[in-house]
Amino acid sequence: MAAKPLTPAQIASMPTDLPQWSVREGKLHRELRFTDFSAAFGFMTRVALAAETLGHHPEWCNVWNRVTINLTTHDTGGLSNLDVELAQRIDGLVG
Repeated sequence: MAAKPLTPAQIASMPTDLPQWSVREGKLHRELRFTDFSAAFGFMTRVALAAETLGHHPEWCNVWNRVTINLTTHDTGGLSNLDVELAQRIDGLVG
């Protein structure tokens, strides 16, 4: 899937389209908490597999039971359809 930059209107609709995400510093941002490190790391593994199928990888951080995710497309200099697609897949993994 080729990266296509999002329009300003698409970015403005993010709160409706992806309510669990926010736009921070031009990136899609989400913070998650799990029961423990194993649950957080297992989730990250599932996200890694989804990201690999898209060829689009998150900027993220894990501290014990917390996972922080930022999505951006460096090739387009901002948000793209790939960020939206990966965010949707991540939402599906969270349940």
